[in-house]
Amino acid sequence: MDRRRVFAGMLVAATALGTQLGTGSTAQAATVTTLYYSSSGAPDYVAQIDQAAANWNHAVTDVRLVPGSGATIVFYETNDGQGSYTTTDGHGRGQIYLDQQQVAEGYSVTRIAAHELGHNLGLADDYSGPCSELMSGHGPGTSCTNAVPDAQEAAEVQQNFAAGFAAASPALTRLVR
Repeated sequence: MDRRRVFAGMLVAATALGTQLGTGSTAQAATVTTLYYSSSGAPDYVAQIDQAAANWNHAVTDVRLVPGSGATIVFYETNDGQGSYTTTDGHGRGQIYLDQQQVAEGYSVTRIAAHELGHNLGLADDYSGPCSELMSGHGPGTSCTNAVPDAQEAAEVQQNFAAGFAAASPALTRLVR
């Protein structure tokens, strides 16, 4: 067998292994951070949570949100009327609470879930922003159902995860509505 074929085969295998591990095996490939989430604590909203994650996956390439065990982002349902919120380190770890009363008021579950995921990806609120900005949250009212991050939000997440998954820091944990 000629050396070029052996080398090509080794390169393909190494590339596949690097991609599988999410480490990026070539200089041109960016590191992809896979974050696992669990919606088991929010059984009424699984489809909407999955759609919110898919919206982020479509918008960014440095982060993949995947349902699975070992989740660093966990969704729960609440019914306390205090609004949906997350506790997070802003870099892929947190607990997201989806308020059933807020949903009953007419807010889009998919938008809420995508917005709260945005906090877990390092984004801050901008309640004065237009409906086209996901992080404007409940600011635009119940008629706003946009659950897709805009280009600026996606670019900020790309920048936040350019170096991969950072170590947890309890000092960074915060409550965000």
